[in-house]
Amino acid sequence: MSSTSPNGAQALVATLVDAGVDVCFTNPGTSEMHFVAALDDVPAMRGVLGLFEGVVTGAADGYARMAGRPAGTLLHLGPGLGNGLANLHNARRARTPVVNIVGDHATYHKQYDAPLESDIDAIASAVSGWYRRSTSPADVAADTADAVAAALAPPGQVATLVLPADVCWLPAPGGPATPRAIASTDPVDSDTVAAVAALLRAGEPVTLLVGGRTLTRDGTRVAARIAEHTGARLLCETFPARQARGDGLPDIPRLAYLAEFAQMQLDGTRHLVLVDTVEPVSFFAYPDKASVLRPDDADV
Repeated sequence: MSSTSPNGAQALVATLVDAGVDVCFTNPGTSEMHFVAALDDVPAMRGVLGLFEGVVTGAADGYARMAGRPAGTLLHLGPGLGNGLANLHNARRARTPVVNIVGDHATYHKQYDAPLESDIDAIASAVSGWYRRSTSPADVAADTADAVAAALAPPGQVATLVLPADVCWLPAPGGPATPRAIASTDPVDSDTVAAVAALLRAGEPVTLLVGGRTLTRDGTRVAARIAEHTGARLLCETFPARQARGDGLPDIPRLAYLAEFAQMQLDGTRHLVLVDTVEPVSFFAYPDKASVLRPDDADV
């Protein structure tokens, strides 16, 4: 970075790298050219060009799932964000930490309702657990650090930061921001652990439905040992964000996608124990079919 005061885009990229986000999948337009230029000034950031926004957001989702840390995206205005929405929906459902950087018209240009002007706030709200618009170059670095911390906040989410073009090209006093402390996961309280252990010992039919961070190598082994020792039925969520597989690891059956098959898997369950996942429901409603997949007399 030059010895002169960095502009907003340079402070943004340097803050991302300092916070551990060193890969950004991009489909930029005119409003994001200062971000693209900043990639040359902050070589620790790797920019990967995608020729369609759905590729950009899908790559960011997949990278973050496998790397265990956020990837960035760079998208062009509301239409670009909208083009990437389907895979951002997948990231939201998988609780993937993704940091969206969305360029916007310069602050003084928005009043003219240019052809690509849109309601970015509304588009972003559909998939973002955290959202902010930087309104001053002095705020960009702090807003960026907050965005990364928000994306990493357990259990993980999509964080979207909107940057008007002039906020990126103007000098950013103070330069990059210090990375924020990341919130820790709250442990399951001891009473809940004791209650689940008592259920497993009681001999009634128990189904362990595992997902999320349980599906690591160690997690799958522990879950399989518990099921083997107690006789509990073991299933994993239908579409896990990431699941360790391979030689020596237990093969945990997935809960079926079709509701009637999933109900067959859960038939006879008296207690359904959820581990880093949510209670399963039918993907769609059908006439005269239950939406909730567990048996009516089962406790969760």
